[in-house]
Amino acid sequence: MIKFFLMVNKQGQTRLSKYYEHLEINKRTMLEAEVIKSCLSRSKDQCSFIEYKDFKLVYRQYAALFVVVGINETENEMAVYELIHNFVEVLDKYFSRVSELDIMFNLDRVHIILDEMVLNGCIVETNRNRILAPLFVLDKVAES
Repeated sequence: MIKFFLMVNKQGQTRLSKYYEHLEINKRTMLEAEVIKSCLSRSKDQCSFIEYKDFKLVYRQYAALFVVVGINETENEMAVYELIHNFVEVLDKYFSRVSELDIMFNLDRVHIILDEMVLNGCIVETNRNRILAPLFVLDKVAES
């Protein structure tokens, strides 16, 4: 099961955070700082899976952004690694070459995409067209 989903830049600023288990705000802040520090300090040659406390971290770097997912021991790391890539591809398709600014200024859209893909910490959809369908409907409604 997925515990949390983070997007951070190279400076360690969180651009997106979604938690699937309740965690108090101060503990979230501490967790994010520790997780970001452990991911940013690794070289590109090192594995993208990290054992961290009572769960695992799976991360991927795309240009200046890191996508970090915290999972429990039973979740498949490679499936989550592919989920991260699929998520970025969906963002790329929707925003036509996604950037950090797209994420910052369209955070509601990014959350909709993530919510279409992951529900209560479980991966529910991977088809790009089905993931983007609600957004295209919202865009049509906004145009008219």
